[in-house]
Amino acid sequence: MRFGFVLPGGTTHEQLELAILAEASGWDGLFVWEAAYGFDPWSLLTAMAMRTSRIRLGTMLTPLPFRRPWKVASQVATLDQLSDGRATLAVGVGAVDTGLGTTGEPEDLRERAALLDEGIDVIDRLWRGQLTYSGAQYEIDLTPRTDLANFRPVQQPRPPIWVVGKWPHPKSMRRVLRCDGWLPYMDDMSPEGVAAGIDWLRTNGMADGFDVISEGETPRDDPKPWADAGCTWWLETRWSGFDDAHPDATRERIAAGPPTL
Repeated sequence: MRFGFVLPGGTTHEQLELAILAEASGWDGLFVWEAAYGFDPWSLLTAMAMRTSRIRLGTMLTPLPFRRPWKVASQVATLDQLSDGRATLAVGVGAVDTGLGTTGEPEDLRERAALLDEGIDVIDRLWRGQLTYSGAQYEIDLTPRTDLANFRPVQQPRPPIWVVGKWPHPKSMRRVLRCDGWLPYMDDMSPEGVAAGIDWLRTNGMADGFDVISEGETPRDDPKPWADAGCTWWLETRWSGFDDAHPDATRERIAAGPPTL
């Protein structure tokens, strides 16, 4: 199991400092959240890439239906190049919560799911050098810029795409199979439920090297049952600090290093 830390907030300079500290303290990944307005996560992650050399960098998570997928593909590929292949893209349908503000984005779940499906397809094609896409949601043709076919991420065939999948919903889980990692979501989260979802994924063609991501806040939560269930990542998610980032407590937890199994 590898261990990542999701920063709950802070200024851009504080988060950059924490990324440097996370790498020095033995964490395997550092993730930032993506909101409608505020610091741009991809700019921040790129700054982190310039000050680190080992730790994986990504979002937790990008609400892809609320973004232009070709723009996201460009941002992640740029980060991947500048980090020498350390970018991870985590995506979902996006939360519809007035507490997060409103920007006029689609709220219907089916519409957001359709945008997510095609958004993943668009990003995958672009990263493979395929400059056209035709679907119900997106129609793109970038072939006039033939040089763009050589604009690729370092990681091939693509940087890992992690996606939220609701178990035991087959349609949602089939989306997971098109990606490189599963962010489990279920009505009653448990290691047993995740293990059942992993069995379904294996039966239906899950590729080798596939990631399954668990999360929690140690020491209150124990990563071991999730590792035993088959999870390959533990993300330290201190959402209790979402409104008030508590930079000192966050800094102390990162400096203490990853949990032990």
